[in-house]
Amino acid sequence: MALMHHAKDREFPPFVAVAAVAAELAVIFIGATLPTPLYPLYRAAFSFSGLVLTLIYAVYVLGNLVALLILGRLSDQIGRKSITLPAIAFGIASTVLFAFASSVTWLFAARILSGIATGLAAGAATAWIAELSAGKNKLPTAKIASAANFAGLAAAPLASGLLAEFAPWPLRLSYVLYLVLLVGIAGVITFVPETVANPKKHLREISVKPRLGLPQEIRPKFVSPALTGFVIFALIGFYAALIPSLLSESLHQTSPALSGAVVFQLFAVAVIAVGLTGGLASRTAMLAALLLLPVGTWLLVAAQLIKSLPLLFVATTLGGIAGALGYRGSLDLINTIAPSNQRSEVVSSYLIAVYSGNALPVIGIGLLSTLTSSIVAHISLAALITVLAVFALVAERRSAIQGKNARG
Repeated sequence: MALMHHAKDREFPPFVAVAAVAAELAVIFIGATLPTPLYPLYRAAFSFSGLVLTLIYAVYVLGNLVALLILGRLSDQIGRKSITLPAIAFGIASTVLFAFASSVTWLFAARILSGIATGLAAGAATAWIAELSAGKNKLPTAKIASAANFAGLAAAPLASGLLAEFAPWPLRLSYVLYLVLLVGIAGVITFVPETVANPKKHLREISVKPRLGLPQEIRPKFVSPALTGFVIFALIGFYAALIPSLLSESLHQTSPALSGAVVFQLFAVAVIAVGLTGGLASRTAMLAALLLLPVGTWLLVAAQLIKSLPLLFVATTLGGIAGALGYRGSLDLINTIAPSNQRSEVVSSYLIAVYSGNALPVIGIGLLSTLTSSIVAHISLAALITVLAVFALVAERRSAIQGKNARG
């Protein structure tokens, strides 16, 4: 009994605990974009094609899907901490593989493990933050989680790009430092109180059966947020996988520090936008994103065509704003329309759309670039994003009209 009280005394108070879990979420997401400025260096070292590069990036989503479909419900059953620490362990394993990579196979394996780490951590940490901040001092969970997510995604390419440019061991040093960060945050997480009451202790009590589903009554309302998630992450995937290639091939800029800075800008703008637009209604935020996103994407294509770095920065700013508004707005709407007894199934279905957007367009760009040219592939991406954004706007308009008619 005395030992239990002693352990409780060492746990963080709620506000510090929320900050610790948010920091853990940011640290885990560093692994998703840490390799971005290094992809051209890997291509030179291991002699692989642009198509293989897109597959290396996209296989990360395979890890996300494993975490979502097979392991996604575990934190509700065995506890947030019992999933978060293994997520960090997957991140450590991925980092070790990257640090010692000697062939393309190592990169594929490292990306899959990184996807599992972020997939596990995202769901568990978001739920943990919500539970830690419940009560009279309730904090905005979606805002905290989104900001932490984007902060990690922003810091990683900036750090790895600068280290690759100005420090020794360009394909090793970033991962060594990140390994230290992962071990440190694992130690911090041990002091965060568990929020799942009576977590299951025996394997026979645990279910890993995937739960996906959309109740008939919410399907019309689901289409627009799902399409928004898809197109937002299509653009994010493009930046995270292919901006270094665009800079080197079209703008003749081969600096890892510059490519890291461009990706940093995208996510840093998103973090700022999350903070400044917290009072904006979810539907308004999503609709604004759907209007801004095609503009930013076509400006990105224009920057490539006229070889303009300043225009690329403008496009990236618009993309960051659209990403923040679209992700936060669409996720909030999904949580709003989902029945409380089916929320996990509905959110999981939404995340399938998000993960598909993060991977499938990038693979398509790789194929089209191989068969035609990169500019044709990028124009095709801009056209796809524009068409799907219009579909999402139309679907949301129809859903709103149907809702008014049902009430009237």
